[in-house]
Amino acid sequence: MNLRWVIPLFWSIVFTISMIFVFIILGRFLYFTNLIEVSPSDLFVFINRTIGYPTMYIVAAIPVFIASLLYFLKRDKRLLMENYTQRVAENVRLIASGDFNHKVPVEPVGELGEIASNINRFVDQLNTAMAEERKAEQTKNELITNVSHDLRTPLTSITGYLGLIEQDLYRDEVELRYYVTLAYEESERMKQLIQDLFEYTRLRNNEMKIELSKINLVEMLNQMSEQFRLLLEQADIELRMSFAEPQLNIMGDGNKLRRVFENLVTNAIKYGHDGKYIDIVGHKASGVVAIDIINYGEPIPQSALPHIFERFYRVEKSRATDRGGSGLGLAIAKQIVEVHGGAIGATSDPERTVFSVRIREMEAGKQ
Repeated sequence: MNLRWVIPLFWSIVFTISMIFVFIILGRFLYFTNLIEVSPSDLFVFINRTIGYPTMYIVAAIPVFIASLLYFLKRDKRLLMENYTQRVAENVRLIASGDFNHKVPVEPVGELGEIASNINRFVDQLNTAMAEERKAEQTKNELITNVSHDLRTPLTSITGYLGLIEQDLYRDEVELRYYVTLAYEESERMKQLIQDLFEYTRLRNNEMKIELSKINLVEMLNQMSEQFRLLLEQADIELRMSFAEPQLNIMGDGNKLRRVFENLVTNAIKYGHDGKYIDIVGHKASGVVAIDIINYGEPIPQSALPHIFERFYRVEKSRATDRGGSGLGLAIAKQIVEVHGGAIGATSDPERTVFSVRIREMEAGKQ
């Protein structure tokens, strides 16, 4: 509770009492001297008869009190403004010296308080912009480091195999073809990494356009199941599909969404080999179509779940790249789903790992 108004009130009362005291002294002085032509005794007798001494003091005190109160209130406000202006200036100097975590104290002192509040908002926005700039610089450095590392591995292998061939360090044509095949596979890995990198960058910069059309996810996923048949057989995994309805329609870009589900199913095959099944479950609720890709292999550590959709993140840092991939697949999937206005997430426990995709259902009547 602000009790600052008590100070000018106190001084107004003191000043009024002092003035009344002076008035009384002056009256007594005039009464007992002959300094004025009018008889002081006649003057005070008139006051006594028409007003009365106590009332006279009150009548005289009221304007004195009001005038003094106004003066002290104005004086207190001026002093408060001067002190606050000095404090604001000192705090602004601290901010100008580079201490962007410092804040100007905001007090209800007219427009100056609003200026202090605006300065704090400006500093907050500046801190946010600087943090984003630092994050962008860190992201760029990490991107360069990760790309360099991931490109170096296949490039080293390609150079090694081609070096053996160039130096004729092979026994026969069979070994020659073996080296050529290995170099070709490494070049394909490098090509895929570069393509993933370009696609991720375009998605992050909102440069990739999507062509929306009506898509029945049930039909799309049934068609895609055929392309995974060989991988599923090699991994000895059975793909089971369950949809609550024969049509789960959305508006989306078929090619981009196909990339999302290809990535999720491929990951489920790679890392769910300990289980015997992969389930794809689809349903809709509250205007949202939900597709869950479930595997029953080794769970994802809880500490890793918040990071699995980050670029170049691998749950197992020691994984071989032929199993770990480029580290961009889930990041690309996340960007594609978000471009469609949807959301993607993951949960994992010792029993199963679930990747969930949520996209708005196509509104009735749209084509």
